[in-house]
Amino acid sequence: MRDYVAVAFIAYLCGSIPFGYILVRIFRGQDVRTTGSGNIGATNVARTAPVLGVATLLLDGFKGFFPTFLAARWYIYILAAQTTGGCCVDLAPAVNAPLAATAALFALLGHLFPVWLKFRGGKGVATAVGAFLALAPIAVGATFISFVLVLAASRYVSLASIISAATFPAVAWLLMRENLPKPILMSMVAVVLLVIAKHHANIRRLFNGTENRFGKKKPEQIMAED
Repeated sequence: MRDYVAVAFIAYLCGSIPFGYILVRIFRGQDVRTTGSGNIGATNVARTAPVLGVATLLLDGFKGFFPTFLAARWYIYILAAQTTGGCCVDLAPAVNAPLAATAALFALLGHLFPVWLKFRGGKGVATAVGAFLALAPIAVGATFISFVLVLAASRYVSLASIISAATFPAVAWLLMRENLPKPILMSMVAVVLLVIAKHHANIRRLFNGTENRFGKKKPEQIMAED
């Protein structure tokens, strides 16, 4: 139990780093929460600073990837150090599924509800992608293709994000059903539900026909952000 608490705590702290807020504050002297949609995610950052938006996207992905990758191999590398005297061995295929699932979930929770910003964070797409890139890279790649296709057809970032998130667990199961541990599948479902729930305002605007399309220069309208 102690290991799960430690992993959850570390993953939450990693996920809670508000890179979008920090980058805009440092390089533009602004509070990203007062511009555009007010969100700290990459899409909102990119509205006023495209380069910072890309940096936010990558860093938000990394903060999901790092704790999940580390937790997935937590015991594996400790065991290797104990049994080989610290020598390097190739144990990459081995994964500690329960710890990895815990890390993925809490990294996302950190991004969604960062303690540093009064628990008001982003929508979690980039962080979720980073977390599961550490566990199911092929499934992430396949889902990314669907994201691009939906975005190209509709020009709605929010719609592409929601559809891709909703289909991700099924895609992962189809591609990895022989090697997909139940704890990881459960964490995928939980993460997807959280991401979709965070898009509730975008879903409402999609039904109302007021959601902004990608590429339209209408700053008064709110577009989905990560």
